[in-house]
Amino acid sequence: MKRTVVITGGNRGIGKSIAECFLDEGYDVIIAARTSVNQGGGLLNKAVFFKMDVRDEKAHTLLAQRAISLTGRLDVWINNAGLSSWRPIQSVTERFFNNLVDVNLKGALWGCKAAAKFMANTGGAIINISSIAGKRGSSNNAIYCATKFGLNGLTQSLAKELGRNGITVNAICPVLIKTEGLMEALSHKFSPANGDPELFLTNFTNTNSATGYLPKGIDVGKLAVYLASPSNLSITGQCINVDCGVFPQ
Repeated sequence: MKRTVVITGGNRGIGKSIAECFLDEGYDVIIAARTSVNQGGGLLNKAVFFKMDVRDEKAHTLLAQRAISLTGRLDVWINNAGLSSWRPIQSVTERFFNNLVDVNLKGALWGCKAAAKFMANTGGAIINISSIAGKRGSSNNAIYCATKFGLNGLTQSLAKELGRNGITVNAICPVLIKTEGLMEALSHKFSPANGDPELFLTNFTNTNSATGYLPKGIDVGKLAVYLASPSNLSITGQCINVDCGVFPQ
């Protein structure tokens, strides 16, 4: 029977790659985001778009209900929506802090809560898109790292809490993946790119990657497909690096 996946922030970047991977596997895909995707006649034309702001708890419930009303089921929930921004501690404002926490951590929490409610009797998979920034700190990045550390903790705790309901909960922790969002974030003055994102990524790859390259969004998508599949009976509570050996563990 055809399975259903919800992907927040699935209209661009890594989320778009994840959506394409699930569409390629024959899933019914519901993409949730504040703005629609420019589909351009591609694979995403087969997805359903749901306009929402992940900071709104009620919107997640409506999203789950919409997915079930359209397809009759809810099998996979992927909390992908997120923000990346560097800022030194003396430049952190309450607004900056709240914005990152509300989107990266609270938004994922509401998604997990809604998914757990509607999967309680049927089981399913929750996948949180985290970062290796959730495993090690970096300069000018305290707030973003804190949200991703928190997301990893949420993942591990909910895996314990929801496992007896047949729900697996995992996180994927990519290293820097070249997307429009990342390049925009790297262009800001407090980022480590020093005004040249392309050169920064080249140098980062040469000095940190074990394989000589960095992963792409499709690598995250393929892993998500496996973690979400019915054949995954044993992997839960894990925060899995997709980083070409940048941070071996």
